[in-house]
This record gives sequence, C-alpha cells and structure tokens, in this order.
Amino acid sequence: MGQNALFLLLMVAAPVLATVLAVGLLVSLFQAITQIHEATLSFVPKLIAAIAVFAIAGPWMMSTMVDFIRNTIMGIPNFAV
Repeated sequence: MGQNALFLLLMVAAPVLATVLAVGLLVSLFQAITQIHEATLSFVPKLIAAIAVFAIAGPWMMSTMVDFIRNTIMGIPNFAV
C-alpha cells in the first residue's frame, strides 16, 4: 500500500513539477542571455505556471487523490485481524 501511495504522489505531483522545472529552465536561459539577474523574474513566471497547471489539472489531481483515499478507507476492514 505504501508503494501505491508513493506512486500516486509522484503521478499527481509530476505535472506541476515538470511545468515549473521547464519554466525555470527557460527563465534561467533568458537571464543568462540578457544578463538580467532579478529575483522576481525567476519567481513570478514559475508561480504563474504552477497556478495555471493547478487550474487545468487540479480536478484530475483531486479526483485521483479522493479515489485513493476512498479505496484506502474502504479497505480498512480487510487489514483488521
């Protein structure tokens, strides 16, 4: 059950992490090319990208987590001795 929980966590977090990583790489590349080293320039685009991913993939993430929790709670009698 622990392995399933970790896999689900990775699956649910992957879209946000991948998007923020890609945006961070693009912003870092832009900063290196233009030699602009502003802290907010790297933070704000990643924040906006994360919010956009949550808006798009949020319902899927929530339903996946709810299904897992529901199945876990319903399976408690199977674990009782």
